[in-house]
Amino acid sequence: MLSFVLTSLRLLIAVVRARKDPVFRSAGILVTLTLVSATIFYRKVEGWLWIDAALYSVGTMATIGHPTLAPSTVAGKLFTILFMIVGIGLFIALIARIARALILHKDL
Repeated sequence: MLSFVLTSLRLLIAVVRARKDPVFRSAGILVTLTLVSATIFYRKVEGWLWIDAALYSVGTMATIGHPTLAPSTVAGKLFTILFMIVGIGLFIALIARIARALILHKDL
């Protein structure tokens, strides 16, 4: 348990340090906007509950997926293809900036 707490603290410190980086802030804003847009899209087009739409959006962007949710409309499927390409790239960019903050500050 102590190891988990220390690792979480180290990650939190890296995120705080990364916030000073304009690329990190831009990526964070783009990730947030993309998640909100996708959640709204799935709510309106697929008719999912807000929580289901948000869960699917975050799971897709983080490349985890969801075993029971899947778009059923053609528009939903096409949007999901585009969302995966853009969203995963943005998510990786954000994670890369956090990793950079961890690596550059070895005292964490």
